Amino acid sequence: MVALAQDFSKLTDRYQTTVPSGVRKHLQLGKGDQIRYCTEPSGRVYIEAVHEAADPAIGAFLDLLEADIQAHPERLKAFDGALYDRLKALVGDVEVDLDATLSADDE
Repeated sequence: MVALAQDFSKLTDRYQTTVPSGVRKHLQLGKGDQIRYCTEPSGRVYIEAVHEAADPAIGAFLDLLEADIQAHPERLKAFDGALYDRLKALVGDVEVDLDATLSADDE
């Protein structure tokens, strides 16, 4: 059995802590990086690095949506079944392979 590395840190009065250098190195964390806490029902907690490549266009679009929803919450409407059925009819049985490479025309 492989021995687990152990590092310790202390909570401040504001419940903040410093991620120990051994953990930062192992997870390849830098300043400003995000970490995810995963808690099991047993109480064991895992920390993972969040290394997601952010698309600036998507981020800007989501910011725009958030601002619009906050400014005009009355515009929100429920997504009804009829609209779902219409959208499903438009795509039919189209299969999409998300792992396939794009053609030169599609890039």
